[in-house]
Order: sequence, then structure tokens, then C-alpha cells
Amino acid sequence: MGKGYLVDTNAIIDFCNGKLPSSGRDLMLNLKPEISIITNIELFATPALSEQELALLKKFTSISRIHPVTVDLVNTTIRIKQAKTIKLPDAIIAATAISHGLTLISRNKKDFRNIEGLTVIDPYGD
Repeated sequence: MGKGYLVDTNAIIDFCNGKLPSSGRDLMLNLKPEISIITNIELFATPALSEQELALLKKFTSISRIHPVTVDLVNTTIRIKQAKTIKLPDAIIAATAISHGLTLISRNKKDFRNIEGLTVIDPYGD
């Protein structure tokens, strides 16, 4: 079994819209996607999704493992928020990756920098 990855909202949207470079696309095609409950919310809370976008997002999430909020996740999120100025949704996403030993795939590496125990890779390359 290979390394596990938690996929951030922006990486999913860029993947579904065909915007990732070949290396990022190949990475996404060769993983069993895992997402945070926050990512699941963000994907479908976008106003005015086209039918095609909605279908792609439903397909992606149907094959993804969606991590719920747990007491452990809440405690890890609190520790992150106490140590760093970060938006709550990003702290929950980071805590999800840390709690499950997953590498986060996100093009917004700056949002997640200097969080202890978190590894982030950019699907556009470093």
C-alpha cells in the first residue's frame, strides 16, 4: 500500500477542470482520494455549478474517502489554531491530514506552511 494523500479543494477543482500539469494529473489519477469533510462542503457550496461540474465533483467524491469531524480532529485543530494564524477551514484540513498520517495535496502551500507534522505537496510542482 502506498503513501496516503488528502486532496485540498483547489486541487480537486483544477483536476476536474483539466488545469493541472501532467505531473499533477498523473499524481491525482494514481491515488485513492481522501478528503476532509470541509473539502466536501466547499466543493458543493460553490454557487452556480454547471451540470457538468456537478457531475464531475459527484464522481470524484463518490470514489473518495471523506473524513468526518472527530474529537481527535477537533483537538488537533485547536492545537493548530493556537500555534498559528490560519483560517478555521484550513486548520481542519491540516488537522485531518495530520490525524490520518496523510500528505496534503494543495496549490496553496503558503496557507499551510510551518504547521508541525504536516507535509504539503503542490500538484503544480514546487
